[in-house]
Amino acid sequence: MKVRTLAAYQVVHHVHPRPVTPQDEIGLVVGKAIDDCLSRFSYEVREGRHPSRAAMARLGRSFLEEGFRDADLSLDPEELERIARQLDGVLQAFRKSPALGLPRPRTRLVLIGEEAGIYAQPDYWDTARRFYEMKSYRAVPPPPDVALQMELFQLAFPGFESLLLCIDRHHDPVETTVSRIPPMSPERKREVLDMARALALEQGEEKTLEYIDNPIVRQPLGS
Repeated sequence: MKVRTLAAYQVVHHVHPRPVTPQDEIGLVVGKAIDDCLSRFSYEVREGRHPSRAAMARLGRSFLEEGFRDADLSLDPEELERIARQLDGVLQAFRKSPALGLPRPRTRLVLIGEEAGIYAQPDYWDTARRFYEMKSYRAVPPPPDVALQMELFQLAFPGFESLLLCIDRHHDPVETTVSRIPPMSPERKREVLDMARALALEQGEEKTLEYIDNPIVRQPLGS
């Protein structure tokens, strides 16, 4: 059976488009470096290892430098040092957060009406009851794009408590908030399903369902 698929971030970008500024390009590199560094940190803790602050700071800086090279972005040394200090602050806050040591879940496919699919993967989960999406800026209350992202994750992880973990690198000292995102109303759930289905059918990549090895969560139309 053929289905047309999109990733959750593609749905969010289509519904809430915005031009990418030079500052956004820097932010994308920093965000990816933070994400990679925290994932490695969480993995090391899960394996029973406890890397030092200095070791994680070096790793984070290497992710930053590699990211800026790959993006062909040049920062002056003072700016790079300022961002490296921010990343170190995020690492220390993450050390005290409830997400430390948790794994990243496998990407799930939300299958809507057996014809459209949305790939969704939050940052961390406890494998049983809750998932976390992490932002390195303050997203409280969630802006529309983050709110939609969390709703798509809720479709992929039904019955899970959804938590938004914000570790604001722009705040000195770094500020941490954990916000519970309430479940969607039945009306809102139908609206999100209809919107995601329409986008996937219009813009999605065609795939053969039988060849998709991701966990599948079926969401019937009108559910």
